[in-house]
Amino acid sequence: MLTTRLPGHVEPYKLAARDEHLEGLMALDAFARLTEAVGPQQGDVEVWLDFTIDAQGRRVIQGRLRAELQLPCRRCLTPMAQRVESEFLLGMVTSDALAAELPSTHEPVLVENEQLNLLTVVEDELILSLPQVVYHDEADCAVSRDQLTSGEEAAASAAPASSPFDVLRHLKGKS
Repeated sequence: MLTTRLPGHVEPYKLAARDEHLEGLMALDAFARLTEAVGPQQGDVEVWLDFTIDAQGRRVIQGRLRAELQLPCRRCLTPMAQRVESEFLLGMVTSDALAAELPSTHEPVLVENEQLNLLTVVEDELILSLPQVVYHDEADCAVSRDQLTSGEEAAASAAPASSPFDVLRHLKGKS
C-alpha cells in the first residue's frame, strides 16, 4: 500500500539521467478538470513512474495509475464507484516540433524550464482513462427501463416506417 505523497513538480531530465522510480499518492480533490468532468472526488490516485532514457536516447516516463472514482450513472445520475487504471508511456519534449518526431507508441509531455507538473500529467492520464459510459446494473439503478421510454414513442416505433421516397413520389404527383 502506497503512503508517500508525490510532489507537484519534478525535474524530469535529472530523474531520467539517474533512472529514478517514483511511486506515491496524489489527492483526487486536487484535480480541477477531473472534477468538472465527473464531479467532486475523494481519496487518492496511486501512481508509479519510471523516468529513464531509452535505447534511442529519448527521455521517457513509463507510468501506471489506479484510482477508485465516483462516476455518475448515465441513467439515474447517481455517483457509483468505478475503478480506473491506466498504463502509459510518455516522451519528454520541449516543443511541438519534437513531439511530432516521437513514435506512435509515445505520448508527448511538454517539459518547460526543466520542470514537469506531475499534477497535470496524472490528471490528463486519469481523464483519458475514464470509461465512455457508466451504468448501474439494471436491478440496482434508480431509473428502470420503463421510465426511460415513453409509451407513445414505443407504440410509434412499432409501426413500420414509411419510405423516405414517399415524399418525393408525392411531390412528383405519382401517388
